[in-house]
Amino acid sequence: MAEYKVAEIFTSINGEGMCAGELAVFVRFCGCNLRCNYCDTMWANEPECIYERMTDDEILDRIIKEDVTNVTLTGGEPLLQPDIDVLIKKLVEYQDGLLRIEIETNGSADIGSFIWKEECTNEEHQELIKSFVIRPVFTMDYKLMGSGMESQMNTDNFVYLCDKDTVKFVVSDEEDLERAYEISEKYNLNGKCNVILSPVFGRIEPEKIVEFMKLKKWNEARMQLQIHKIIWDPDKKGV
Repeated sequence: MAEYKVAEIFTSINGEGMCAGELAVFVRFCGCNLRCNYCDTMWANEPECIYERMTDDEILDRIIKEDVTNVTLTGGEPLLQPDIDVLIKKLVEYQDGLLRIEIETNGSADIGSFIWKEECTNEEHQELIKSFVIRPVFTMDYKLMGSGMESQMNTDNFVYLCDKDTVKFVVSDEEDLERAYEISEKYNLNGKCNVILSPVFGRIEPEKIVEFMKLKKWNEARMQLQIHKIIWDPDKKGV
C-alpha cells in the first residue's frame, strides 16, 4: 500500500486562489524540486523536515473527520510524492465528487498524468466529472524571473487547463509583471483559466500590480493578497 510523507494536515481558510476565504483541509507533503528565493514553506522542503508516513486510506479518513469539502494538496510539491496518483484519484472519486480536490503545484511537474478519462453510466456522475474527465482542480504557479526558477517551468501543462483551474503568477517586481502578461498572451491563458497576480510578501506594493492591470486593461486577471498572512503571523504554520 502506498505511503506518503505528510508534514502536516490542518483545517483553515484558503488564503488564496479561487476559493479564498472558504474553509479547506490542507494536506502538506514534504519535498520540492525547486528552490524559489521567496519560498514561505521552505521548512517542508528540507531533508530534516519532520513528517508522518500516511497511507491513502489514512489521509482520506482524516479528511472525512474534518467534515470540510474543500481539500488542498500542497507542499513542497505534492505531485512528486510516489504513487500520488492513487491518492488523488481516491479523493476525487470519493462519494461521486463530494470533495473539491485542489492541487497546488509549482509549475514544473507534469499535470497531464493526473487526469483520467473513463466511461460513465450515471448521468449525475457524468455532469460532475465533465466530459468524462476525472480530475482535480489545479492551481498552478508560473515561476517568474524574480523567483530564480523560471527555467524549470513546464509550459506543456497549459494545454490541460480549463475554466476551473488557475495559473498564479507570484510577482516580485515590475519586470515580473511584464513577463506574466507576456506569458498569459502567448499561451492564451486569459479566458482559458483563472489568472491570479500575487505579490511576493514585502517585495512589491500591491498598488503597483493594480496600476499595471489598469495600464494593460487586463480584465481577465485578478490581484490577490495572501489572506492568511494578514490574519496571522506570516511565518505561522498550520494556518
